[in-house]
Formats: sequence, structure tokens, C-alpha cells
Amino acid sequence: MANHLSFRSGNPVLTKNAFTSSSDISETMTINGTVNKTAISLLLLVGTGYLTFNTINPGLLIACGIGGFIIAIVTVFKKEWSPITVPLYAILEGALLGGVSFMYNSLYDGIVTDAIFLTVGILLSLLVAYRSGYIKPTENFKLGIFAATGGIALVYLINFVMGFFGSSMGVMQIDNASPMSIGFSVVVVIIAALNLVLDFDFIEEGAEKGAPKYMEWYGAFGLLVTLIWLYLEILRLLAKLNSRK
Repeated sequence: MANHLSFRSGNPVLTKNAFTSSSDISETMTINGTVNKTAISLLLLVGTGYLTFNTINPGLLIACGIGGFIIAIVTVFKKEWSPITVPLYAILEGALLGGVSFMYNSLYDGIVTDAIFLTVGILLSLLVAYRSGYIKPTENFKLGIFAATGGIALVYLINFVMGFFGSSMGVMQIDNASPMSIGFSVVVVIIAALNLVLDFDFIEEGAEKGAPKYMEWYGAFGLLVTLIWLYLEILRLLAKLNSRK
């Protein structure tokens, strides 16, 4: 796929200039290298999540959430640090997801296992669809996903601000099983999943352009961000569906 029509990616950490570099490059980015870095990152995330799954420590969750956010910002602006920051991000987010997953599983037993299988299934299905050409990230496709992702981010922001006043948007509540609430979660899951397609395309383009070797870690970072988002939204959707029982 030589012509990727790279207008932008819905993933905020993968911008159109992410793979450009003015430095000398002795080794270049490859797709296989990015796959390997992604696998390492996922192993760190899942392993840390497993260690923190059986306990709820609010202080630890808050610290990991804040730490992960800071590391993510550093990674975006200092891409050459990715070989160090991305594993740290995976560890911090894994610890956070372990606690969050435990809370969901305490409410609805087995929901975490279902969410993990669905996330992996969606990832593999979209990867096959992308590689086979069934889904082509054209410019209009990218624009649509970017706009939808921005709209969802705005909803998140409004809900976050409302939280300071002891309130929240009904569609964001995991015990709200109304058709509108479930429909909203379904749409968010679809948009999160389609962002994976843009990530695949962006990584392939980076490899074709001969991006620096450290960008393999940055490409893995972009996929990790999308997968975490997708997993959390699947958890939210499953929780809403289970609350109807």
C-alpha cells in the first residue's frame, strides 16, 4: 500500500509528522520490529495488570493514572525516548487497568475475560481485514474517524468537568442500560476499533518512509493507546448490558 493518503490519524499520538526526523538514521523502522515492540509492550501491560488484579488500592490507581498520563505526554513530544518511556507507560497502565478490571469483575463476574477476548478478537479481525484490503483507510475514511474521535473526546471532557460538581452524563454511567446509553457505547467501541485501522496504516507508512528505528516503539505506543481505550469501552458496554439482567 504505497499510497496511504495520510491526512491524519484519529489517534492523537500519531500525527502526520510523527515519522519525520532530521537526524541521521543508521537503522530504520520495520513492520516486524513494530510488531515485536507491540508484543513486548502488551506483555508488560498484561503482566502488571495480572499482579494488581486482586487488590484495589486507590492511591496506587491514582498514581499510575497520573504517571501514565505524564509518560504519554513525554513520549509524544520526545519520540526518541520511546524505547524507555513506552515500556514504562505499559507498566503503569497495566497496573491501572488491573485495578479497574478488578472493580468491574467484582460487579459482574467474568466480564473481564469477555472484554479481553473481544478486544483481541477485534484487533485480529481488523488486522486481517486491513492486510487483505477489505478496509482501505482513504482520506474521507480518516476524516470521518478523526471527527468522530474528536466528538467522543469532547463528551469525555464534558463528563470529566461534570464530575467536579458531583454529576455525570447518563450515557457514561455503567449502570445505565437505556437504549441510548448502550447505543452510545456501541458507537464508541466501533470508533475505537476503526482507529486501529488508521494505526496499522500509519505504522506501515512509517516503515515505507524509513523512519528511525526508535519509531517502532512509538508505533507500538500508538497501538497501545488505542487498545487500552477499546478495552475500557468494551468493559463499559458489557457492564451496561449486564446491568439489564
